[in-house]
Amino acid sequence: MNILVTGGAGFIGSNFIRHMLTGADVGLGHGPYQGKIVNLDLLTYAGNLDNLRDVEEDERYFFIHGDISNAELVERIIRNYQIDGIVHCAAETHVDRSITSAEPFVKTNVGGTLVLLDAAKNGGVKKFVHVSTDEVYGSLGPTGSFTENNPLQPNSPYAASKAGSDLLVRSFHQTFGLSVNITRCSNNYGPYQFPEKLIPLMATNAMQNIPLPIYGNGLQVRDWLHVEDHAEALRLVLFHGISGEVYNIGGTTERSNLEVVQSILSILDKPNDMIHYVEDRLGHDRRYAIDPRKIERELGWKPKKSFEEGLRDTVQWYALNTEWWNRIQSGAYREQLVQQQEPQQVI
Repeated sequence: MNILVTGGAGFIGSNFIRHMLTGADVGLGHGPYQGKIVNLDLLTYAGNLDNLRDVEEDERYFFIHGDISNAELVERIIRNYQIDGIVHCAAETHVDRSITSAEPFVKTNVGGTLVLLDAAKNGGVKKFVHVSTDEVYGSLGPTGSFTENNPLQPNSPYAASKAGSDLLVRSFHQTFGLSVNITRCSNNYGPYQFPEKLIPLMATNAMQNIPLPIYGNGLQVRDWLHVEDHAEALRLVLFHGISGEVYNIGGTTERSNLEVVQSILSILDKPNDMIHYVEDRLGHDRRYAIDPRKIERELGWKPKKSFEEGLRDTVQWYALNTEWWNRIQSGAYREQLVQQQEPQQVI
């Protein structure tokens, strides 16, 4: 299977590509993965080719700088690379940015997904995996967890744009018979996450002795999933997911934002008085929790990393990779754009 990964220079996409290329027995149980992996990424602010420096010379890997909304480009990639499967990670994802301006979220998350679906349908793609989020379900009360049967009740422009793309994916299965899966994951964390997100922001601030800003009282609760466990789940869905099904992917590890930040400070041996409470985000969902029993039952997936182990490993990764996040903070990582063609030639 030749795979197109959209947004493959981002956090989840780059970890999925690395998982596929470096896994000892990836795919159908017949040894190392042998197909092509094409990474299509526009390299907006969160796309970073530094995320894939360790695999960029792999002969199975191809990078194309381009926009998922460019129908002609997407169609040529599918045709010229004989793409069999698409793992669609590309998205505008930051809730705060969607509150400031929703238009880019609708353009990329809804419009871009439609372009990909049309190209997949017309190009004979065998499997389309759409990577979504638990935020499409809205906010939970103090008990219970989201199942795949929960109604979609998004509360932010970001979540609404992802819910819209989910429904488009479903419609292409129902109307055209396109083989699709939708995955909805809980909060990811791990290496190569852009430093605006909670865990890397707090870890890098603490390392620089900068105050750690927490929204409201910090008691918003999230379910945490290590990105490497997520990558394994996506692999299983790609190869073994039942067409048309939705799979929730969660770590079954609920922590409040305050607990997470306090744990980071403890790992770094920093005082809790570095925490700085700021005005809460508009429409801030109180609690998310994912019920992953369906993917566990049907595909045999379970998260391998405990949150305590995963968080410690993640904080250590940021401590050992200061050059990576210093290049982001200084803007130096954006120099890669000058070196890219627009778009790169598709062979």
